[in-house]
Amino acid sequence: MRPAADEYAPFIPEGDALVLAAASSPAERDLLHDWLDQQRRDHPGAKIDVLLLPDSDDPPPTVLAQLVAELQEDEDRSVVPVRVFWVPGGLPTRSKVVALLSGRDTYRPPEILQRRILRRDPSRARVVAGEPAKVSELRQQWADTTAAENPREFARFVIRRAILAIERVELRLLGPEYKSPRLIKPEIMASSRFREGLEKIPGASLEKAGEMLDELSTGWSRFSVDLIPSLGRAVFSRGFDPNIDYIRDEVELLRRNLENHPAVLLFSHRSYLDGVIVPVAMQENRLPPVHTFAGINLSFGFMGPLMRHSGVIFLRRKLDDPLYKYVLRQFVGYIVEKRFNLSWSIEGTRSRTGKMLPPKLGLLAYVADAYLDGRSEDILLQPVSISFDQLHETSEYAAYARGGEKTPESVEWLYKFIKAQGERNYGKIYVRFPPAVSMREYLGVPHGPMATDPDAKRLALQKMAFEVSWRILRATPVNASALVSALLLTARGTAMTLDQVHHSLQPALDYLELKQTPMTNSALRLRTPEGVRAALDALSGGHPVTCVEGGREPVWRIAPENEHEAAFYRNTLIDAFLETSLVELALVHAGRAESDQVDAFWTQVMRLRDLLKFDFYFAGSAEFREHVAEELSWTDDWQARVVGGEEQVNELLRVKSPLLAGAMLRPFFEAYWIVAEALRDAPAQLDEKELTNRALGLGNQYVAQNRVRNNESVSALLFATARQVAADQHLLEPAPDLAERRLAFRNELRAILRDMDQVERISLEQFFARERARRAARAQ
Repeated sequence: MRPAADEYAPFIPEGDALVLAAASSPAERDLLHDWLDQQRRDHPGAKIDVLLLPDSDDPPPTVLAQLVAELQEDEDRSVVPVRVFWVPGGLPTRSKVVALLSGRDTYRPPEILQRRILRRDPSRARVVAGEPAKVSELRQQWADTTAAENPREFARFVIRRAILAIERVELRLLGPEYKSPRLIKPEIMASSRFREGLEKIPGASLEKAGEMLDELSTGWSRFSVDLIPSLGRAVFSRGFDPNIDYIRDEVELLRRNLENHPAVLLFSHRSYLDGVIVPVAMQENRLPPVHTFAGINLSFGFMGPLMRHSGVIFLRRKLDDPLYKYVLRQFVGYIVEKRFNLSWSIEGTRSRTGKMLPPKLGLLAYVADAYLDGRSEDILLQPVSISFDQLHETSEYAAYARGGEKTPESVEWLYKFIKAQGERNYGKIYVRFPPAVSMREYLGVPHGPMATDPDAKRLALQKMAFEVSWRILRATPVNASALVSALLLTARGTAMTLDQVHHSLQPALDYLELKQTPMTNSALRLRTPEGVRAALDALSGGHPVTCVEGGREPVWRIAPENEHEAAFYRNTLIDAFLETSLVELALVHAGRAESDQVDAFWTQVMRLRDLLKFDFYFAGSAEFREHVAEELSWTDDWQARVVGGEEQVNELLRVKSPLLAGAMLRPFFEAYWIVAEALRDAPAQLDEKELTNRALGLGNQYVAQNRVRNNESVSALLFATARQVAADQHLLEPAPDLAERRLAFRNELRAILRDMDQVERISLEQFFARERARRAARAQ
């Protein structure tokens, strides 16, 4: 806590003044009187009147009437807001928690304790004054921003301005991490902009709009800034290292950006912990708190008020009410205009597969509207990457993949979630803040062409959201759990020794270093056998690795029933190896082409990109082709080899290391193939649930028949995007040639899987060659 400074209590300006003083106890009134006496001695020529305000945002009628009379007396008189500021400390934690849940000011000691505190330490309280403003200036601001004409409404406006002026002073005393909006509802309800828009909505009323604002309104209480991150840290510290891993330069750049512009922090979402980690990261780095959007389903029991006073904005699951959509849009606009920060998951929900989901644009469109309406010169979209060494939620995700249902949130669910956090050590949490995306850069100037062109605005929003997601992907470090899981999954249940795992990981580590892909310390330690053993031990016990001991040496495997959990970790790193995997498949395809092999390569690599576009992020077409060309730079004569046919391509692949197409992409193409098989005898139109059930049944049959190599391919989660692929190929709508096109699609996927088989055969040859060399070196 920073010490209070006298310069934050400015003197009353020369001339007459009306002091609006908030003092709610005898001790505070004594402090106020002493301060006023000092001001009168320092300004003997000034007439200083005082109006005591109750400790409330909405004063009683008698006080309001007094203020109306005072404001009408002299337009040239300055209004000076004054309040007693208490330096935090000394209140029992239990009392603070009760106060937090009730929404009371937990930084002000109870009246019964105030004099005792001041006798012990007079520096604990001081009078602070906000920036003065003349009555005439306040009246002009009122006329410019509100639709009201009643003098009492002007008095309420002055009180709100006074409260906000004092808040700014106290914020300078406390630090930016305590910044939070006040008076959201009365400020919005009094706005002429708000009322004009309300009149255009059929059936709308101020009363209904006010109820919706009550539902949305939130704000960090000062104590919650201290308490909530501490509670959050207590929850995740049960299973994780309490020290979150940051990059200091990223934090400092974020700090500078937040000083100049409001921001929307858009985070990746793999766990319920993400909503806890963002406020922890902001608080412990002394950054302004964020107001996080969450589904109304999380407002249960005591969690509702606790989260509201922790900056959580609860949203209805369906935004189909025109009045609610309007109120939400105005609410977002107010938050942005007052330069407070918002936050939500750019994916909209948790990724249960480990890979990033497509971005959701709904809330982002509201922020864009606020920008285009001129409520801010720019708004920064700040990507936030949150990743974990391990998660206990992977068992839940595995159940979803097998067709299970989501468990509803409740107090019992929360207890079980927190309890699961303490069952074992889950490693570290990594938070990254890659460079922010400027809304101005994509939308142009406020009130510009985008404001009246919805199609252009939507396209710009899509590009912005894609860029944010792309930056999150590029900043997320690869960890040891992902690399080890990816390797053991390729063994399809066969156990590997420590030496085999260690040697097999080295080509992938070489590739990541060559591409300058960020890695965690746990991944870097895989260069040593000790680091590999540490990673295997952390994943053992079926989480998802099984260690088999009792023989000459321990061996490790992923059992079939644990493949879905392992796939979650593997999927977090696929983007790092995606382009090189597509190159491998396209080379095999081109080697089998009868003519124009180079053209066949480029056609196939673009086709693979198109098929996978619902599962992964890709650069634009031109940039993607450049990336592919770069991936081929390990050889100078790839085109000549491709023209030479299948054998020449095989020789080309034998010198490429690592070969990863099967390890990274087989589950996805097998899932697509299963859905294509399910469509062969299906009606032209069928809903998602019916198609998923058909695919699950067929997939389980194919696993039993060994026609599908991976249990993880039989996944309701993967079938969801497989259905999108089929829809994109127009295979879910009636057509005369539908049966033929469905069959052709199935055959195309079978051909891709055959190409993958060839890559895996060569990869297996490489593995055995390394094993022979390793054993020969040992024997010497």
